[in-house]
Amino acid sequence: MKARLALPIVVALILTGIGVLLAQDELCPAGLPERPALSRHIEQADILDGSLSFDEVLEHGEELFTVLFNVCDGQGRPATTGGLAARKADEMAFSRVSAPDSNSCFSCHNQPRVGGGAEFVGNVFLLAQHEDPILETTSMMSSNHRNPLGMFGAGPIEMLAREMTSDLQALRETALEKAKAQNTAVTIELVTKGVRFGELTVAADGAQDSSGIEGVDHDLVIKPFHQAGTKISLRQFSANAMNQHHGMQAEERFDLNPDIMDPDYDQDGVERELTIGDITAVTLFQAALATPGRLLPEDPDRRAEAIRGELIFEQINCTSCHVPELPLESRFFSDPNPFNPSNTMTDMSQIVSFDMTADGPEPRLERQGDGAIVRAFTDLKRHSLCDPLEQADAIRFFCNETLRDSRPDVDGRHGSEFFITRKLWDAGSSAPYGHRGDLTTVSEAILMHGGEGRASRDAFTELPFSDQRAVVEFLLSLQVAPETDS
Repeated sequence: MKARLALPIVVALILTGIGVLLAQDELCPAGLPERPALSRHIEQADILDGSLSFDEVLEHGEELFTVLFNVCDGQGRPATTGGLAARKADEMAFSRVSAPDSNSCFSCHNQPRVGGGAEFVGNVFLLAQHEDPILETTSMMSSNHRNPLGMFGAGPIEMLAREMTSDLQALRETALEKAKAQNTAVTIELVTKGVRFGELTVAADGAQDSSGIEGVDHDLVIKPFHQAGTKISLRQFSANAMNQHHGMQAEERFDLNPDIMDPDYDQDGVERELTIGDITAVTLFQAALATPGRLLPEDPDRRAEAIRGELIFEQINCTSCHVPELPLESRFFSDPNPFNPSNTMTDMSQIVSFDMTADGPEPRLERQGDGAIVRAFTDLKRHSLCDPLEQADAIRFFCNETLRDSRPDVDGRHGSEFFITRKLWDAGSSAPYGHRGDLTTVSEAILMHGGEGRASRDAFTELPFSDQRAVVEFLLSLQVAPETDS
């Protein structure tokens, strides 16, 4: 049976399986005797009216994720930086540091297969995309060196963040109403799904003291994507990355953006490089990727070791941040995200959704009642793993290495040395480790924890060697399951 897309009015629409696809123009705008690498574009209307089946949308999303874009597609951004400013060095097609640095999403998201992460060679440089091409340096003053994260289980993670955001913002509204009604300041604990994000104080006149907020921006929007937790949704992440890394510009971010309204903002001769329907397709493809889980070793001794290691992992309090499971009230993924920024589609009349426990590649999210359970080993909160500089044996590895962005409390981000708690449900499939991908073992990643993770790290070092190995065996059993034909 074909999977279904649930469309706005909560009515499940059975799709026909007949795809209405737009053929790519055979004429290359660059004047070359070539065709675009992308075989077609799709329109949002064809998704909404059922002209395309769920499987066809996912197939198109996978093509967008794996195709090697060329200049006929609109690859490159000769007149603009990744930060949308004017660019002087318009002859630069590629720059490994300030980008465009790749032809394909798959170039950096390929381990253990399409949609995963990358080894060290696939690292990207962030912040430098705002400059004219930087060719001579990868210094800390220029950019952040980041290892791409795997996207498996991304749909459940976005929906979890969305529900937690709704809870936090509802708490804020409650505090505002209570302060006004009582004509006095009110302090409220910001707790959602058992995770505490500090506290918020609201004065009778509505003024808010956000100094007590922890691990989330002061807007209380949990941003689960990027290692520092800066992107709200798969849609925002995809539209931004397409421009930064490939020079492929989404019409919702450029053509239809009221602040730009330019169909060829990068001046490469190609308009509508990625339609709204295209971005929906690549979003749904990532959201529907298989959910990571547990794959215990066949060897009985190692299996027993992994099971014992999970208990020790909890005993040394690693689960205070790497929360083993969090509940989802709804098992449906939907796009767009209502918390998207203004340059990413937020038209809630164009919602498409699917059941994460029933549709898409297996294994899927585990259903629980009308909702689901997300066993991702994260709290979706930002933490500092950075010891104070004055500490003699300070572990500074997980501090942000970029000196130019070391400002404290940037727009409520609580400084640049904070990272969102790493999801561990794919730990056995996501080597290398660390934000730079230069740690080859799980053990090294544990030992590099400082700051808020220092106590658990020290507890790990004090364990007998056999117990340390059990913890590692447990973490390596958390994997992206091998692909099947079913």
